Amino acid sequence: MRGAEPLVHCLTNSVVRQITADVLLAAGAAPAMVDHPDEAGDFAAVASGVLINVGNPTTEQIEGMHAAIASARDHGTPWVLDPVAVGGLALRTGLATGWLDHGPAAIRANASEIVALAGAGAGGRGVDSTHDVAVALAPALSLAERTGGIVAVTGPQDIVVTNSGGSTIATWVTSGHPLLQKVIGTGCALGAVTAAYLGAARTAGLPDHDAVVAAHAHVGAAGTAAGRVAAGPGLFAVAWLDALYTLTPEEIADTVTLLDASP
Repeated sequence: MRGAEPLVHCLTNSVVRQITADVLLAAGAAPAMVDHPDEAGDFAAVASGVLINVGNPTTEQIEGMHAAIASARDHGTPWVLDPVAVGGLALRTGLATGWLDHGPAAIRANASEIVALAGAGAGGRGVDSTHDVAVALAPALSLAERTGGIVAVTGPQDIVVTNSGGSTIATWVTSGHPLLQKVIGTGCALGAVTAAYLGAARTAGLPDHDAVVAAHAHVGAAGTAAGRVAAGPGLFAVAWLDALYTLTPEEIADTVTLLDASP
């Protein structure tokens, strides 16, 4: 991914734009925040990956998201759906549900968001999950089958699932640190890193499933490293960003535990 330096087109929450850009740069990708309706489609055509994050949508941004998704589909650009706080709010829930049929390469969300997006229950408390990751496994598999893409459920343990063409792949990813929940934008930035890894993996001819696992491993390993040196969220945020930049692939592999849970 660092060698490819993928260009990631982020249509994302206004609250997290800077941290998302900082995280992409630290991880080895190049960020862009182009969400005007007259430009979003053109930019999605040249990007390596696209992030659609519904965290704080404006009318104009929604138009840009529609344009970017259509362009990504036309040009074979992998795009990631981050359905922030779906379930409790009708607008974003309708948008995210409608986009399921537009071929997202991956969905990245917490357990409550996955449950709500699959129509299997209500959402969580705002952006916070009130469901265990294990509860979201069946809804995640359903979403993966419907979209033909990858679904990643984040929590104390993450699970990444593929369920397409009668073949199911499931990988548990154990990493991270509780302070990741105390820093704004860590989950939203993970969606952008997922788009970066997807773009790089497709360039290298590697599977989408492996790309999504690698994105979660990189972000989680950086969280583990930051937690070793930071006592609170302020220092943790800086240490996490530094770790995203400095960790080697070998250090990431040594830090993260992967478990194949495929049937």
